[in-house]
Amino acid sequence: MSSGNGGNGGTVYSTPEFPRVGGGSKGKSGGNSGVEYTVPKVFLVGAGPGDPDLITVKGRKVLERADVVLYDALASDRLLDYAPASAERIYVGKKRADHEMSQEEINALLVEHAARGRTVVRLKGGDPFIFARGGEEVEALAAAGVAFEIVPGVTVPLGVAAYTGVPLTHREHTSAVTFVTGHRVDAIDWGKVGSAETVVLFMGLVNFAEIAREMVARGRSKHTPAMVVRWATRPNQQTIVGTLETLPGLIAAQGLKPPATIVIGEVVSLRDRFSWFEKLPLFGQRIVITRDHRQSRDLAEPLEALGAEVIALPVIEIRSPADPGPMARAMERLDSYDWVIFTSVNGVKRFVAGLDDIRKLRARVAAIGPATRAAVEALHLKADCMPAEYVAESLLEALAGEDLRGKRVLLPRAAVARDVVPEELRKRGAIVDVVEAYRTEAPEGLAARAKEVMERKPQWITFTSSSTVKNFVAAAGVPAGAKVASIGPITSATARELGLHVEVEANPHTIAGLVAGMLQ
Repeated sequence: MSSGNGGNGGTVYSTPEFPRVGGGSKGKSGGNSGVEYTVPKVFLVGAGPGDPDLITVKGRKVLERADVVLYDALASDRLLDYAPASAERIYVGKKRADHEMSQEEINALLVEHAARGRTVVRLKGGDPFIFARGGEEVEALAAAGVAFEIVPGVTVPLGVAAYTGVPLTHREHTSAVTFVTGHRVDAIDWGKVGSAETVVLFMGLVNFAEIAREMVARGRSKHTPAMVVRWATRPNQQTIVGTLETLPGLIAAQGLKPPATIVIGEVVSLRDRFSWFEKLPLFGQRIVITRDHRQSRDLAEPLEALGAEVIALPVIEIRSPADPGPMARAMERLDSYDWVIFTSVNGVKRFVAGLDDIRKLRARVAAIGPATRAAVEALHLKADCMPAEYVAESLLEALAGEDLRGKRVLLPRAAVARDVVPEELRKRGAIVDVVEAYRTEAPEGLAARAKEVMERKPQWITFTSSSTVKNFVAAAGVPAGAKVASIGPITSATARELGLHVEVEANPHTIAGLVAGMLQ
């Protein structure tokens, strides 16, 4: 099953032998014996408990073919990146006492977009059918005759259990779990519910003091272990452990606010032995990544795997050269070069974008750094030279044994870069063409975004090039209270020139080296 976007709309079904039964308009038969046709459809997708990696495979696939996504406050914004760039993204809110839209308005919006022939994804925190009002939305869709599917998600209690180390069931402690909402204290029989071995309380933080009193008054021991978890499965997860008697006071003392989930029962006592997430080495560290947004995941993913909360603040955007002429002319005479030197992955990507036939490349290839070499090798090319250290001076050392007199060298690189390599190669007799393959510029609205990020008081700011340092300082000034991590000596030198203290310099000068330095 696949879907078109934009003008096509709807979900396109393709079957090898027979058309799918259901609503929608029948389309053209394909080249085989099957049938393809488009049908408007709404998918209710569980976004999971918070960690965007916990979305199901099917949920991600559905997002990838959405025409419009309606998402709420508990669905990670990062999941929206899976939707096509052309997809419309609509925030429909849902926080306590702060609803962007009423449930009736959301229902109407789902029906409206489906009626326009679009594939609609309703992205909901947790699971659509567990205290997420998915049933009400399905009722509205069914009444309107709109086709729908439910894609389950990892419900919040499962995320709470896994990421706090508190199993909701355990042979020695409990064989029954009760899920209950705490919105209305008077609507629940707390004598009956409170006797369950394990109780998971949704949306009960504000009323928990009253709920705890009700449970104790109806026979539950005041010494029963209890814990509250805010932002479960996310890097800013916060856990408070107490008892039915003490937990309300601990919540008040720490000023804890929703969203939070409460677990009551003897299984909470297992947390000290089974907790793992909050023991990750970078847990609690808020780290800013300043790379271009298309490259930020290379650094974000290893940091998140170590427990860090990553904040993306792209201070540069990779853009096409101001004048594409020099690069185009270099491509036309590519077979005349003896060497092509790449100093970055971006240089490789832009070079390939302008290349119509890889067989024209007869030159030997030099690459600074393993990431750049990997980009070269992904083209099924050999990197003939890679320096021991990933800076220009080391590249020149690696080429010291080469006779470059009369040799033609192509250096596709950023618009603004150091001239150490071309100047030295010319001294050695090489004919060097330096062409602008790309340029880096500050994104629009950077100062406002930088202010917003720095108000969150990050512990670390990472820089992967001199341009990231310059643009950051121009937008936000010298950061106070945050440590600086730099990818290499040139970036570090720029940072120091602008008044920053460099706490960590990657060694080797790679993303992996940067992460390792921060860990140390």
